[in-house]
Amino acid sequence: MSVAGSGGRIQPGRPGDPSRVGPYRIIGRLGSGGMGVVHAGLTADGLRVAVKVIHPAQAEDQEFRARFRREVQLSARVKGPCLVPLLAADTEAAEPWLATAYAPGPTLNQHLAGHGPLADGTLYAFATGTAQALTAIHQAGVVHRDVKPQNVILTPAGPRVLDFGIARASDGTSVTRTGVMTGTPGWISPEYYRSSTAGPEGDMFAWGALVAYAATGRLPFGTGAPDAVAFRVMSGDPDLVGVPERLREILERALAKDPSERLTAAEAGEACSRLLAAQATQVLGGEGGLEPTQVGELVMNEWDMPTLDDPAWHAPSPPSRGRAVLAVLVAAAVVGGVAAGTALAFRGNGDGDTPARTGVAERSPGGPAASTAARPNAPASPARAGGPGGASTSSVDPRRAVVPSDPLAGVADPAFTRAGETTEPTPEEWRASTVASTSEEKDVEKAIRDRMTAMLATKDMAFMTPTVTFNKRAQTVMVTGGPVSQIPEDDQEVFRRAGDMAACTALAYRLKDHPTTWPYGRFVISWKNVDGDLEPSVLGFGEATDGCYSVIAGQWHGDESGIATAAIPSSDKAEIRVADAADKAITADWNARTAEDDGLVPLAAGDTIDLGFDPVEGAAYVWARDTSGGLIGRAQRANFQDAASTILCRKLTAEYRSNRAWDYTRWSVAVYEGNSGEPELIGSGECAH
Repeated sequence: MSVAGSGGRIQPGRPGDPSRVGPYRIIGRLGSGGMGVVHAGLTADGLRVAVKVIHPAQAEDQEFRARFRREVQLSARVKGPCLVPLLAADTEAAEPWLATAYAPGPTLNQHLAGHGPLADGTLYAFATGTAQALTAIHQAGVVHRDVKPQNVILTPAGPRVLDFGIARASDGTSVTRTGVMTGTPGWISPEYYRSSTAGPEGDMFAWGALVAYAATGRLPFGTGAPDAVAFRVMSGDPDLVGVPERLREILERALAKDPSERLTAAEAGEACSRLLAAQATQVLGGEGGLEPTQVGELVMNEWDMPTLDDPAWHAPSPPSRGRAVLAVLVAAAVVGGVAAGTALAFRGNGDGDTPARTGVAERSPGGPAASTAARPNAPASPARAGGPGGASTSSVDPRRAVVPSDPLAGVADPAFTRAGETTEPTPEEWRASTVASTSEEKDVEKAIRDRMTAMLATKDMAFMTPTVTFNKRAQTVMVTGGPVSQIPEDDQEVFRRAGDMAACTALAYRLKDHPTTWPYGRFVISWKNVDGDLEPSVLGFGEATDGCYSVIAGQWHGDESGIATAAIPSSDKAEIRVADAADKAITADWNARTAEDDGLVPLAAGDTIDLGFDPVEGAAYVWARDTSGGLIGRAQRANFQDAASTILCRKLTAEYRSNRAWDYTRWSVAVYEGNSGEPELIGSGECAH
């Protein structure tokens, strides 16, 4: 039962269907199956989601519930291109559920039945995109084990691989019934038939069959009784007649009987991206591999699927940052309620399971930046340098660079003359902006792009490549993202905050160094919803003369945006390692304190202490879920803040001194009371380094 969508059409609800599931309003059904029902849902801001709710009979089966919990854990672990992101889940509810972003479009099976095989650029984009998806899955230490046409949706923005119902970790752990064959005949590898061995190589065998099927409309090992299909898989040659020659060579390697002879998902993705580039340009693309951003652009440009819509979907309301943050926090709280789910998302185990970060100066669309001063030691590691052009030297640690909080102070005749204006730049001004033309503009463009990419990459969001343009008349730099189909609002919010910080710091340095010649002091962060969008959504805007960090009375403070970003899992190995060590140490210290002091109340069973990072403001967040009220009193909270900040600063400082790419020196501690989805921040500060 796929959760992402069902061709874009909503079926009417039935008696007994819920009106809400978690934070989502239910407006109909997308499909149903033996496991449960997939509902069409909407967030408060109109984001379309698909919500899988398990049948009560299945929910009563503890073995099934364990398998479902495993599905949620593995889905949360995997992020990347051509996948459908998990938004929230509750595996311990009476009727367990999970929600993903909605992916409109038919399955590969449905498309082939109605329109025939894929061809030309669309075929190569399909092969490239699905290989990229498997690369992300395998790099997360997961084996899909059910790659088949029913589990690939052809959305207008590209193919999407889904359904981790029988996936397993590559370390061998799974919750599949012993002795039960999992997978679908025709999409099972030879080694699995022989010895039940299921590794990444098995996924690649199924991928080869999948792409062959997409290219020809025929099952590569034919149809018939399952044992006959199994015999052909183990002993026969696949039917690849009609597959383009260069693609056939790749598929033959993927379909090798010996798993050791198969190419990896990454190798398949690179090989197919070359075919895609050749299709796009009619020449093969060089010796070196294409950058991931180039591959993503090629898939989008060559993909040819109609845009689908259904009047039953309610038109989304204009984006609201306040509501977006709340939605993120609600989703984080829901996922945090999943047994073992929080540990998966925020307690790194070496497989990439840890939260990331967020936190720029709070700026609201239509208003200036809220911060008024710069952080004394602005986080700007060599990879995230915020100086002019992003330049740094080996003799000066760029992390200690001071971002000017008032770069035009004392300047009698600055080139930037629109300081203090609160009028939001218009779509006409955005359309009139142009690409960088001078060396100074190109330096700033590079500084913004490099820093944004570095911040977004820690959250597996580097695919959101920004476009930076300039409008000299409006004295404004435009940072634009999109389009990305069905992108979660929390990801879009991270893009806004990263763009906010990158643009603000780059412009602040330039204004400080060249106040009488540099005309740009304002910036706008926008998002295109479709290609050719002439009026992109404005996510936020501000100016670099107001300061770039959230500082109150000279002291940095964490905020809800920061903790929302911190709750997004990180893909950075150093962050995962530090988070795991700090989380365990803080939990152990708090348990020891409550055991020794009768005045302190330990957390209730099931409550957790979690840790995540905000790359935008270089901050680590620690939060506790307190359902029993043990952290209500002032003394309790003071002790908890002391335990968390002391250990966290020790870990952050040690990493800062040994790792020049590490720029986290701030901390903030929060508590979620009861079942509240909104955190209460109880302390913030900076660690001595």
